[in-house]
Amino acid sequence: MIVVTGGAGFIGSAIVWELNQRGEEEIIIVDELRSGEKWKNLNGLKFIDIYHKHEFIDLIIEDAIPYEIESIIHMGACSSTTENDADYLLQNNYNYSQDLAKYALTHKVRFIYASSAATYGDGSKGYDDDSKLIDLRPLNMYGYSKHLFDSWLHRMGMNEEIVGLKFFNVYGPNEYHKGDMRSVVHKAFEQIKETGSVNLFKSYKAEYKDGEQLRDFIYIKDAVNMILYFLENKTKNGLFNIGTGQARSWNDLVNSIFKAVDKDTNINYIEMPAELQGKYQYFTQANLKKMKDAGYDKPTMTLEEGIKDYIENYLEKDKYLGY
Repeated sequence: MIVVTGGAGFIGSAIVWELNQRGEEEIIIVDELRSGEKWKNLNGLKFIDIYHKHEFIDLIIEDAIPYEIESIIHMGACSSTTENDADYLLQNNYNYSQDLAKYALTHKVRFIYASSAATYGDGSKGYDDDSKLIDLRPLNMYGYSKHLFDSWLHRMGMNEEIVGLKFFNVYGPNEYHKGDMRSVVHKAFEQIKETGSVNLFKSYKAEYKDGEQLRDFIYIKDAVNMILYFLENKTKNGLFNIGTGQARSWNDLVNSIFKAVDKDTNINYIEMPAELQGKYQYFTQANLKKMKDAGYDKPTMTLEEGIKDYIENYLEKDKYLGY
């Protein structure tokens, strides 16, 4: 049995979808659906059972799971980079993950979890997944909560038995429920439909022109292929970056969206809120050497290819991965 925490979320539901494509249905979903439309991500997916996240962790702590678990893919977390409740983030992203990791190691269960590129902070220490964890300085509490768990595993000597994945900017279908945390691809698509234009933040650094701030954008289907590589290759462990290894500008991204919807580019450069200016990353790019050394050699889609697939096959048709 494969457990996918956050299984109704963006990345989690995409993992379940791809597992289904590969013929795997022995899956347990763990999540918190609440009153929104996250449940739609599960529509059409095949799995055995579903648990609320609190119920599941209680069963984990009591060692009372009524299934034989082979692997846990832990994508469940608060992913809001603007969340200010530090206690909530500690409980949700740090303590919960500790309990799962302890269970996995005790029962010899494969454990793959989501870290984040936000742990790299302003990037001054680079984006190398072999970076010394002690040197990293995340810019927000979300990134720090992920960094705490990475560091705890390292101190406990567990990083040689567990896989942590540092996701860069992931976009694609099934992110519709995420509100302000949706990718700029989805937000820009809606802006174009409503106004014919897209808003991007101005640059406040002389070395970057407006819209030329750089990010490593990775399409969800590529990210999932990387995740499942570690499900299949159980001797590969440690921290790995999940990205394309190629930084692209916001202008590149928006130009690709306009092209995909067959409209002329129309970008408005707007002021960045003051509270974000000190926390804004001007450049991110995954170093994929460690991933390649681990044997993963499948090429990723270009930014243009990923956006074209997302818009033409999902956004324009109002479709989810499952149906």
